[in-house]
Amino acid sequence: MDFQYYMPVRIVSGEDCVKKNARLFRELGEHVLVVTGKSSAKNGALEDAVFAFNLNGQKYTVFDRVPNNPTVACVEEGARIAAECHADCVVAIGGGSPMDAAKAIAMRARQAAPEGLFAHAITEDVLPMAHIPTTAGTGSEVTPYAIITNDEKQTKTSISAPSLFPVYAFLDAKYMACLPQNVTVNTALDALSHAVEGMLSVRANLITDALARESISLLWGEYDSLLKGEYSAQSRRNLLHGSVLAGMVIANTGTSPVHGMGYSLTYFHDVPHGRANGLLLPAFLKVCREKIPQRAEQIYSALGMDADTFSRKVSALLGRREEYSDRELQDFAARAAKNKNIKNCSAYFTQDDLLRVLRASLGDGTVL
Repeated sequence: MDFQYYMPVRIVSGEDCVKKNARLFRELGEHVLVVTGKSSAKNGALEDAVFAFNLNGQKYTVFDRVPNNPTVACVEEGARIAAECHADCVVAIGGGSPMDAAKAIAMRARQAAPEGLFAHAITEDVLPMAHIPTTAGTGSEVTPYAIITNDEKQTKTSISAPSLFPVYAFLDAKYMACLPQNVTVNTALDALSHAVEGMLSVRANLITDALARESISLLWGEYDSLLKGEYSAQSRRNLLHGSVLAGMVIANTGTSPVHGMGYSLTYFHDVPHGRANGLLLPAFLKVCREKIPQRAEQIYSALGMDADTFSRKVSALLGRREEYSDRELQDFAARAAKNKNIKNCSAYFTQDDLLRVLRASLGDGTVL
């Protein structure tokens, strides 16, 4: 098999790693733009980052207006502030939304995009970044992707380029100690979906499969913690490291139609991204078992259970499911069929296949 693997982010992990490795922030630049949400950094992460900046004699400006599911307007505002304060580097603190927004802001601070954010050909000229994740799910700290709300197409759209990889990722599970239960579960399901979808990708290879299996072991090994809502410090570390490994997988493989279907749930109904993936993944994997049985069984083996057991366990984490009309599910299927990740899955899904998954997950309760 011919393949390549590329993940240039330097990962720094451990308790108080931000403060202990303050000098690394100094290497990024003189004036830091901190990109975060209103509450994303209220867990000690911003205080630790400011400690590092002060120790280094760096100036910093905080942009804390990133919403859930960042918009083009948010990106443009952040880029404008970066220009006004003469920021020469970016530090993202938070979950997927602040980290994705930070990448787009770091790019737009240096590159004009007259043709629009989603049509722009991203060059190497991007402000250097460090990311400090405060949830365990998105893996954005080790990927070259930024997912931004695309109102024109009524969906979420990924922008991507090697230059959008952060320089550093600082992993400290203490920032997740007080995460709400629903956020912990949703982000864990997001990470699990990344690992599973990576194994289903046409770009899966020896290295990404190894990372995916270890990610699944760490994440699903904390199933009882996720179900009970009781987490030790080690549980939080396992979830964080499982998320990072899954991010390292999709950095090279990309995602599957699960994400394409889930974007409609988030755009039209504000279903959290990780929950959307969790709602869809079991039924999607069952259809994959029909199309590519050997690969699907390898995934169930990594999970340590059969298809029905996996479905029951995910359902126990999700609680009551959302339900939508068949007309709306048909619309979601049509939208997902146009998503580029359709061609990225080793099992080809037609629009009818996607509708089967949506109906089984969110419709009339059809059992696959």
